[in-house]
Amino acid sequence: MSQPLAVELDRSSPVPLYYQLAQAIEGAILGGSLAPGDRFENELALAKRLNLSRPTTRRAIQELVDKGLLVRKRGVGTQVVQSPVHRPVELTSLFDDLARAGQDPTTKLLEYSVGLPTEDVARELNIAPESEVVTVRRLRLTKGEPLALMINYMPVDVAPEPAELEAHGLYQSLRTKGVHIRLARQRIGAKAADRDEAHLLDEKPKAPLLTMHRTAFDDSGKVVEYGSHVYRASRYYFDTTLVDR
Repeated sequence: MSQPLAVELDRSSPVPLYYQLAQAIEGAILGGSLAPGDRFENELALAKRLNLSRPTTRRAIQELVDKGLLVRKRGVGTQVVQSPVHRPVELTSLFDDLARAGQDPTTKLLEYSVGLPTEDVARELNIAPESEVVTVRRLRLTKGEPLALMINYMPVDVAPEPAELEAHGLYQSLRTKGVHIRLARQRIGAKAADRDEAHLLDEKPKAPLLTMHRTAFDDSGKVVEYGSHVYRASRYYFDTTLVDR
């Protein structure tokens, strides 16, 4: 059993207490204070220690169970599980985000080929159908576990070399060629894993996957890459901040 988590609650705040508690626990997990496998104190003890109602603590814990940060096991109690990758929706590369978070990203290059684009890819890259593009298919791992399967399409003249893409993230590799991503259009969705995706990502067929399609533009407004990525929903989520206008 880990040491009781120090939690400060602002009872004068309009933010619900269950949400404050959930955020405090999530911060401890993502920050490493609570490690995978640690047992978490039970709802009754936590409620008594923090002078909260049991429904409040139960709701906070359920929020984290739903996010995949905690798991309830009969006869064992509540445990911390492997924390999912938390990624803000910003114009950054997955490799850079993982490296900053200390997740030890590595890349397995599955395909690097040159050929004519499909109609959809040509449209996204805003190029003529007879223009050659580089297709890159990579498996991104964090701490040795597969996290994402990524396919990117780029005009031949800006595409980094294969070795560069295995050692670094795409955006960093593009920067070494003098290409700076300034703007991107992005769509986030979901799908069921097909057999190949399930095998590569160590998931069961039809497991839920997050999807992201991104078209990126450089300083001059030219499209420099189009990406189609899938992420393990059990290990990854996007985070956004909403502002009232």
